[in-house]
Amino acid sequence: MEIIEKLKRIGVVPVVAIRDSSDSEPLAESLIDGGLPCAEITFRTDAAEESIKKISSRFPEMTVAAGTVLSADQADKAFNAGASLIVSPGFNPSVVEHCLKNGYPIVPGIVTPSEIELALSYGLLYLKFFPAEAAGGLKMIKAMSAPYSNIMFMPTGGISPDNLGGYLSFKKVFACGGSWMVKDSLISERKFDEIKKLTAEAVSIVKNTRKPEV
Repeated sequence: MEIIEKLKRIGVVPVVAIRDSSDSEPLAESLIDGGLPCAEITFRTDAAEESIKKISSRFPEMTVAAGTVLSADQADKAFNAGASLIVSPGFNPSVVEHCLKNGYPIVPGIVTPSEIELALSYGLLYLKFFPAEAAGGLKMIKAMSAPYSNIMFMPTGGISPDNLGGYLSFKKVFACGGSWMVKDSLISERKFDEIKKLTAEAVSIVKNTRKPEV
């Protein structure tokens, strides 16, 4: 999928909860200026749909994913607003089936081998590992990936500048989801220069640790 190839090149996906859609455009500018033209806008807030719409329409260079998608209705709203990828925290067969039926690329969340095999039964090879650090981190990903040579993971949850490089150095990790550069407080206090700075630091980590073949 083209969207997955973009995420592989980017390496880290900012996971954002936008509470006021008026913050969406300056946030996108900060991420782009920091070298990270990507965001996963989570449906944890009422502003998600409008924020996706604003970012995708004004910044076509941005790769916009919709996160925390828990229903088929949310998936429809996300794609109609301009999202190019659906990301869910867990594996909901009804949401997965709806997305596949409608041609929406989806990266569902998994945390066990049984869920990996369920994903394989749907032909899905790119999966979110969530909550990454709480569920065993990189050690768990390495152990689980052994029997599933064609599966790639996007660990999310507890990712930080301290462990990002370690995750990205493993060939079965195609990208990481992280929120440290887009914390709620940074957005609500409109500290967009700080977001730009943290984003640039994340990009530097990706460049310094990413394996060429990934």
